[in-house]
Amino acid sequence: MEKRLLLAMVLSILILILYQILFIKPEKPELKTAEVKEEKIIPTEEEPIEFKSMEKIQPLIVPEAVQEDEEKEITVTTSLYTAKWTNRGAVLTSWRLNRYLDEKNQGLEVVSSLAPLLNTYPLSIRIEDKAIEALVNQALYGVSEESLLLADGEKGSLKFYFSDGKNILITKTFTFTGGTYDFEAEIFIYKDGQPIDFLILWGPGIGYHPLPGEKQVKMSSAGAAFYWPPKVIRVAERKLKEERIEYNSLLWAAYEDNYTAALFLFPEKKGKAIFFKESITQEEGQPSLLGFFLGTKAPRVIRIGPKEIDSLKSFGHDTKKLINFGFFGAIVEVLLLGLKAFYRIIPNWGVAIIIMTLVIKIIFFPLTYSSTKSMAKMQELQPKIKALQAKYKKAKRDIEERRKLNEEMMKLYKEHGINPAAGCLPILIQVPVFIAFYRLLVIAIELRRSPFILWIKDLSSRDPYYVLPVLMGITQYISQKMVPTSADPTQKRLALFMPIFMTIIFINFQSGLVLYWLTNNVLQIIQQYIMNRLMRRKKSRVHGKKSKKQ
Repeated sequence: MEKRLLLAMVLSILILILYQILFIKPEKPELKTAEVKEEKIIPTEEEPIEFKSMEKIQPLIVPEAVQEDEEKEITVTTSLYTAKWTNRGAVLTSWRLNRYLDEKNQGLEVVSSLAPLLNTYPLSIRIEDKAIEALVNQALYGVSEESLLLADGEKGSLKFYFSDGKNILITKTFTFTGGTYDFEAEIFIYKDGQPIDFLILWGPGIGYHPLPGEKQVKMSSAGAAFYWPPKVIRVAERKLKEERIEYNSLLWAAYEDNYTAALFLFPEKKGKAIFFKESITQEEGQPSLLGFFLGTKAPRVIRIGPKEIDSLKSFGHDTKKLINFGFFGAIVEVLLLGLKAFYRIIPNWGVAIIIMTLVIKIIFFPLTYSSTKSMAKMQELQPKIKALQAKYKKAKRDIEERRKLNEEMMKLYKEHGINPAAGCLPILIQVPVFIAFYRLLVIAIELRRSPFILWIKDLSSRDPYYVLPVLMGITQYISQKMVPTSADPTQKRLALFMPIFMTIIFINFQSGLVLYWLTNNVLQIIQQYIMNRLMRRKKSRVHGKKSKKQ
């Protein structure tokens, strides 16, 4: 049975390692020029896509030339974010989240750090006619406001306006509401009085991206998400093999990483979005840069912000599905809701993890208690088991002997009410919870850069001084020494190697995950101490009764 227990523990760790390798990979910017491939379009429902900007209308009369003489920066400030726009191209140059900080203790930036290098910013326009595209994205627009400061619930609009006085007219209107991450968008481009078909871009990428020459760090899995009810289709940057990929009949599309997203909401199932990449040549002697972009047609609402479960639920439109909870999504969501509930009582995420671990331990106590009793009974039966093994000593080579040995062993287990798999069951059942905790720390922005105590400044990152992993290994060793065992000396030595193995594995895991396992070990030690005392008392009473009878 100890072999099964060790196997279960090893498999648990291997599952987690494989999960990290397969789903949480480090990403590095590709610096090679992408080969041009044929456009690949994934077919969806064949229904006509209607956009207001594409409808045939009476030709508009282009007014006199309207443009500014110099570039201006316009700031929109709310309680949730601080956004900066420029009238050159009427694009977004910065969107910082006020409630979430980066490594420099500034608001977390959602606009890609590659944007200045590629000279392409979010909400730029992509048009088939490259001459008009250059004009749209480089013109100095007139703007209605120099800045907006919005209280929660207060509305305000930025109106960008450009006319070349000949045949081009462009208007961009963005309407914001204080206290929310979403805003309404209306963009119209006219040539010779008729609307032009265009894409609104987000990119290149999202958030921080290592620049050429900078140290490469582990990055989140950035990419695009397409919601074609009821299914969310995700395409990571590293998995975009084609030059572009297109989806129709969407409710929304988003450019996302683990923590933030720029989401574009379309009229009911009429959305169209294209995820594509472009290689952009820099100055001579410098490598090309690969930029990833999401192009959308006629979104009516844009939401730029964190992937908070409560905020997304409030926004509606099934946007909660934007959070990639993973295979054990239901467990991850329950854990997150539980942690948030404990956090409201004690505003410290580390303490919330400890309380949640205690609750999980209480829930699994009946299984753990049953497992411990079974292992204690197995220890008492060890002399009889060894006698059977001696009786059928040829079992390793003789199939018939092996069959008889197994039958005798099962009969012995049945007589004493022992389930040989009981020792493995609690560990195997907790594996999904363990993986769910791991996934929670990867995707929950609420825990990002959340401090615990003293040196633990970020529960979503590793312990910088490795204190928690070492304590976890020590408590794992103590816990295993306290568990009743019937193993032979070789198996005992192997079991004692497990704490060392797990310490090495956990040394670079998120400190929040290590805190969960460490707390679990401490609770297991306390629980095991109490159960060992109870079993010793019970054993003493049984032996006392036998002595009286004799």
